Amino acid sequence: MSTNIFTFQDYKSTPDPVYEVSAECFQPSPVPIIIDNGSFQTRAGWACDTDELSAPRLQFKSVAARSRGAARSETQIGNDIPNLEPLRWLLKSQFDRNVVVNFEMQELMFDYVFMHLGLTTEGRVEYPVVVTEAPCNPLHCRQMMSELLFECYGVPQVSYGIDSLYSFYLNNRQRSVDSPHTGLVISSGYHCSHVLPVINGSLDAVNCKRLNVGGSQAASYLQRLLQLKYPGQQPALTLSRMEELLHQHSYIASDYQQVLEKWRSPEFYEQEVHRIQLPFSAKLAGAAVVGAEERQERRANQLRRLQEINARRREEKNQQDQERLDNLLAVQELLEDGLVDQFQRRLIELNMDSAEELQSYIHKLGVLLELSRQRTLQEGPDSRAEALDLDQPMEEGDGAADTDADFREENTEVERLVNVSQPVLKLAEYHQLYVGTERLRAPEVMFQPSMIGEDQMGLMETVQFVLDRYTPELQMALVENVFLTGGNLMYPGLQDRVESEMLAIRPFQSYYKVRLASRPAQDAWYGAREWALQHPPGGPGWVSRQDYEEKGGEYLSEHCASNIFIPMPISRPTQRANEATPASESTLPTESVPTTGPVAVTIETTPVTTPVSGASASLSDTNMASPSTQNTELS
Repeated sequence: MSTNIFTFQDYKSTPDPVYEVSAECFQPSPVPIIIDNGSFQTRAGWACDTDELSAPRLQFKSVAARSRGAARSETQIGNDIPNLEPLRWLLKSQFDRNVVVNFEMQELMFDYVFMHLGLTTEGRVEYPVVVTEAPCNPLHCRQMMSELLFECYGVPQVSYGIDSLYSFYLNNRQRSVDSPHTGLVISSGYHCSHVLPVINGSLDAVNCKRLNVGGSQAASYLQRLLQLKYPGQQPALTLSRMEELLHQHSYIASDYQQVLEKWRSPEFYEQEVHRIQLPFSAKLAGAAVVGAEERQERRANQLRRLQEINARRREEKNQQDQERLDNLLAVQELLEDGLVDQFQRRLIELNMDSAEELQSYIHKLGVLLELSRQRTLQEGPDSRAEALDLDQPMEEGDGAADTDADFREENTEVERLVNVSQPVLKLAEYHQLYVGTERLRAPEVMFQPSMIGEDQMGLMETVQFVLDRYTPELQMALVENVFLTGGNLMYPGLQDRVESEMLAIRPFQSYYKVRLASRPAQDAWYGAREWALQHPPGGPGWVSRQDYEEKGGEYLSEHCASNIFIPMPISRPTQRANEATPASESTLPTESVPTTGPVAVTIETTPVTTPVSGASASLSDTNMASPSTQNTELS
């Protein structure tokens, strides 16, 4: 058997402490706060060039929990939630896929971050803030985020950037790549994946593509596979444990079909299968065995007691029959002595008609008594032939009340033999999961979304689609720096799989280079910190309070890791409904206007051109087009 036996860690979060702001964070000027606002995990810290503050101070899941059925219950955030699995929790996130849409939850996340970082200023955050956002973030979402930061928290300056581009920026600097950078960024997060072409240090938002498959889809698929395989262990197959299986036991096959063929071999299966030991209570199992032994002993005691009761009853019956036989013999002696009149009276009392009937009854009663004595002498101590002779009801006080109601007439000896012949069940093996081909089937959904019913291209098909939109010269420049980042790209074998897929889609003897981020899940925060250290507040890439008031919340100051900013026409109403037609120009007579019922009013609008992020309209999966006319029915 395989020796690859593992156990679930079942990580329990611990509440984050409330830190104190170090002197380096506000002297000589306030340093920026870096917030990697991820859909799976939020990381926050300071952009301070000290060893103590070089890592994120806070790391917690981007989720809020509230007790079900309690409208005014306290909301718990992040690491304050000890366990996400109980059904009493009503879980909410600020994200819809990778875009922030629930800004009430986002405000709770910011409250948690600022409070635990030690900011004690009332109603104001006096530090610049760097926030990550989604590629091609919709205009409305950035506008609401700016309004939240400037109006609610009063931050002096804000900078927005894409998490995967921050990671790209950091790794290029670590490898001393000359800027401006050109490459193809492939990122995958909790809800979706992206293919982002970067040309001369600027994101080509028009050709960005999103794939609606990420870590959550892989975890749900793995959960369904194991639930079908182990229907008796469904309560133990929680989503948190499936994420643990993905992170610690799954891998990407370099050739999916070829590796699946290897799993057909029993030797390969025994070598590669991972046995996951589920928690179980051995004490309860031992108690069940002890309970079975006690039950068997109690049944044996009941059997002995029934034997004693039947024996005593049989003796009493024999005594009664002997007395009756003696009385009948005494009546027969009256006839032999010649006392005919007395004999006739006794026959009438016995309800008999003749002496022959009396003689027959005496003979039968004697035979029964003789047979009863012989059976009493022949039966052994373990016999049950007479123990179960319960023709007559038990009387009170003879021990019937002491017997169990669930007693049955099974043969105790047969039951004992059956129990001995049954094999002993090893409860530890019963509570084990054999994770075999599921280890590679779950993460394969990134390359084959059709496995989970998604009607869209796989990751490498999307890469080929993006590359085909460029000239051969630009394609060569992009594939020379293919960069992998994101928490869902940490599977073993992923880089080899991407390299083999690139070999298949690129022309013969083409050069390409695939690199994996040094810390795929955390390089976004470290990249944003490195960018903030190299670009202090007030320079390019920062949006000030004055910019927000003059240019609107949708305004974005571009930098090497941000979305692009281009004007976009937006339809806005120019005339109110009640001013559409003056009363003096009405052509309807007064008496023809109905006094009740619905009235249809058409509002015509004219387009007004305002600057917005061009990335908001370039994403193929995000529909942000506004109509030029709106028909509103007023009741």
